[in-house]
Amino acid sequence: MEQKPTVALIYDFDGTLSAGNMQEYDFIPAVGKSNKEFWLESNETARLQDADPILAYMFKMIHEAKAKGLSLRKEAFRASGAKITLYKGVREWFGRMNRYAAERGINMQHYINSSGLKEMIEGTPIAHEFRKIYACSFLYDVDGVAYWPAVAVNYTNKTQFIFKINKGVESVYDSHLVNRFIEEEKRPVPFSRMIYIGDGTTDIPCMKLVKQQGGHSIAVYNPCSGDKRFAMEGLIRDNRVSYVCPADYSPDSPLDTLVKTIIDKIEADLRLSRLVTQPDDDPQDTRTENPMPGPGMLF
Repeated sequence: MEQKPTVALIYDFDGTLSAGNMQEYDFIPAVGKSNKEFWLESNETARLQDADPILAYMFKMIHEAKAKGLSLRKEAFRASGAKITLYKGVREWFGRMNRYAAERGINMQHYINSSGLKEMIEGTPIAHEFRKIYACSFLYDVDGVAYWPAVAVNYTNKTQFIFKINKGVESVYDSHLVNRFIEEEKRPVPFSRMIYIGDGTTDIPCMKLVKQQGGHSIAVYNPCSGDKRFAMEGLIRDNRVSYVCPADYSPDSPLDTLVKTIIDKIEADLRLSRLVTQPDDDPQDTRTENPMPGPGMLF
């Protein structure tokens, strides 16, 4: 039985599936800081130490939690993630896209590629929808307490996870398989069958990579923020993304219609590729009259 072709829907999280940063819903209020205060202090630490801002915010989370006597266990982070508010229609989105793709003979897979915290995303009601969550995470000691960053995902190393999806390498640790040469046609998820949805500067390298390699990149913005829309439209002018939509995941929204149309296009491209006749590779056949169509030719 022929295996169904796979399409990957890849999402950022903060600002893409939910408004704002995930730490702002529960963690930052719990440490007694305002959102502005927390991020200013975190970014100032990065500036003064000439450090990666992602590593700086992870340090800040550990430091502030210890100072306030808050739990640094995975369970505490997941409980904090459960309080994240998702954009309209997000919970029902995945099943609807899966069904739409299946009706067209396509296997749909969903991935997270985020600079947010994996443990918090795992606490959301949609965590089970993702084949893999690529995001920042902590190392934990023998008592299950976070003490050091395990994975830090910034705007440039986000692209490594696109290649992992492309080659079917799910392990973050494994750098051997992702660097192994695999012919394009043998890769589990070609770039042409990727749809990347993101909202901010940390997504630009991924959105541009997917677009340049023949896939589809969508920049989304908070429907309540008109200013963000104009900034996102600049990404189209700069040839970094293909489309801009409000982050509304409900049925018949512009985003819903757009992604379904992209799935339709991928299905049409797959059907078209099956019509292309392969050359006769029998070395004993020396007929010259009435030649069959060559590669790229149709009956």
